[in-house]
Amino acid sequence: MQLHLTKSDHDLVSAAVTEAESHTSGEIVTIVARRSDSYHDVGLSWAAAAVFIALSLMAAFPMHLRAFLSMLLLDWEHELADWKLLVGLLGLLILKFLLVRYLLAIMPLRMMMTPRATKARRVRRRAILLFRTAAEARTRGRTGVLIYLSLDEHRAEIVADRAVNEQVAPQAWGDAMAALIDAIRDDRAGEGLAAAVRQVGQILAPHFPRADDDINELPDRLIEL
Repeated sequence: MQLHLTKSDHDLVSAAVTEAESHTSGEIVTIVARRSDSYHDVGLSWAAAAVFIALSLMAAFPMHLRAFLSMLLLDWEHELADWKLLVGLLGLLILKFLLVRYLLAIMPLRMMMTPRATKARRVRRRAILLFRTAAEARTRGRTGVLIYLSLDEHRAEIVADRAVNEQVAPQAWGDAMAALIDAIRDDRAGEGLAAAVRQVGQILAPHFPRADDDINELPDRLIEL
């Protein structure tokens, strides 16, 4: 299932950010990306694994290899020099590598074949990078919070500035993450982001209440990369 965000989703999330920040001096940034990484190395890894498995099977079952060559060469394999047979096998292995590699150039298939742990690490890494770019130290009291959603991975991250981390325990973000993940599963990414924003606003408000001289330091709109 491929998630999408509509204009109404953008409006819903932007309005939720404006409302949440009306009760806190903290700044909430929302960023959505199609994916957090291209995962080219995953395709290469699976292609290399396919070649390794083929070589392992050849070594473990040489009689099957001999039968395969006999069928392929119509019982003329004994007429070929060993080096020619080896070059032919090398060509078949290269063909296998390229076939798997280009099959996994299809992004939905590549995402399906990417381990969950790999996706989690790269979504987290991208979230931290975007936080450092878009929010870290950009607020007067270092009170910025980033809610990041990576659509193809169906994963989200919440990253907070130093002052927030000093006041709020990491487990406090659990409700916001739960609201977002539940909505993603139902293909309601916009509603999930808005719900997460409201939860983050409720967490920030007691620790960083809104003051009369507060200014809006970061954009309220949903940023889609």
